[in-house]
Amino acid sequence: MCHVIVTCRSMLWTLLSIVVAFTELIAFMSADWLIGKAKLLSSEDMDNRTGGSQEPYHPTLGIYGRCTRISHMQLSRRDTLCGPYAENFNEIASGFWQATAIFLAVGIMILCAVAFVSVFTMCVQSIMKKSIFNVCGLLQGIAGLFLILGLILYPAGWGCQKAISYCGPYASAYKLGDCSLGWAFYTAIGGTMLTFICAVFSAQAEIATSSDKVQEEIEEGKNLICLL
Repeated sequence: MCHVIVTCRSMLWTLLSIVVAFTELIAFMSADWLIGKAKLLSSEDMDNRTGGSQEPYHPTLGIYGRCTRISHMQLSRRDTLCGPYAENFNEIASGFWQATAIFLAVGIMILCAVAFVSVFTMCVQSIMKKSIFNVCGLLQGIAGLFLILGLILYPAGWGCQKAISYCGPYASAYKLGDCSLGWAFYTAIGGTMLTFICAVFSAQAEIATSSDKVQEEIEEGKNLICLL
């Protein structure tokens, strides 16, 4: 018989697991990893624009995508184009960024799988006599290691030609040059830290759902158990 067990700690772990998976996914897909040096539109572009801003703009560069200003936009105020610069994996600008993409993708897939499974932990608390919380916590720890490897390798690719075109000639491995880090990089770091917090907190979710109070209510024949 399925017992639906809901506790504050198990529900919080489930919510955090979902949040961290989406956080890392959004960061990975974003083009705002690097904010390039300020650029000015050419005088020809200025003459062809009717209402655009004449202030310098900052193009952004991601692992496989970029955002840049479009020239000759006369009919639209929205003049920033974002999309992938790499049509396939081999066109990613740096071998280090290719490795980063692999490690981050593996970590994110694990986190998404855990987030999916976490929704069902209210009904299923064990798999093959193993606590589902402990198994998911272990997987989150492994995912966190993949994410760390990806984030460590990412700055090593700042010396690639693509990054130099955005950050100037002084950009090199682990040196930003004229660029600055965008919100996506910091989001990925924050998501990685939250991943390890989730891995540790999974033990508390396990303790909460297997406490003596839960067992007493199961023995009383209750199918829906809600505890603080």
